[in-house]
Amino acid sequence: MSTAVEWTPEAKARLKEIPFFVRPAARKKIERFAQEAGTPQITVEVYEQAKQRFG
Repeated sequence: MSTAVEWTPEAKARLKEIPFFVRPAARKKIERFAQEAGTPQITVEVYEQAKQRFG
């Protein structure tokens, strides 16, 4: 499975707000969420949807 999901600069900035020690796991979850939703790009909206889903 390809993990080539594009992140917008705004979504990347939001990702940096997550503590560095959980960031890699959070990034994988958000990317998986986007792939399952059939979304090729992670925007702030997709990021927020994933955040609400995973808490």
